[in-house]
Amino acid sequence: MKKFALAVVIFFLVLSTAIIKNTTKQIEDEIFTAKENIRILKTEFENVSLEYDYLSSSERLLEYQSQYFEDELIQKNIKDIRVYNISTDVNKIQNFKIIKE
Repeated sequence: MKKFALAVVIFFLVLSTAIIKNTTKQIEDEIFTAKENIRILKTEFENVSLEYDYLSSSERLLEYQSQYFEDELIQKNIKDIRVYNISTDVNKIQNFKIIKE
């Protein structure tokens, strides 16, 4: 009877160890996936933040113009911008259109 009880305890310990290891492996995989997603999103956030910080401010653009380009840049009216469409049938020059979503 003692041998049977000892065998049941050992079997229970082996079974519980296997279940715990399997569950731990699944949790580690989920943590790794979450960390990778966070890393990708963090990189994307840094890029968007950089773009916003340096390119969204008109004052900064004017500062960069005077700092790097001096008098090389000139301001254009948006109505003067044209779009040249190349297709197999017809080549056209159209006015630039701003679409608000």
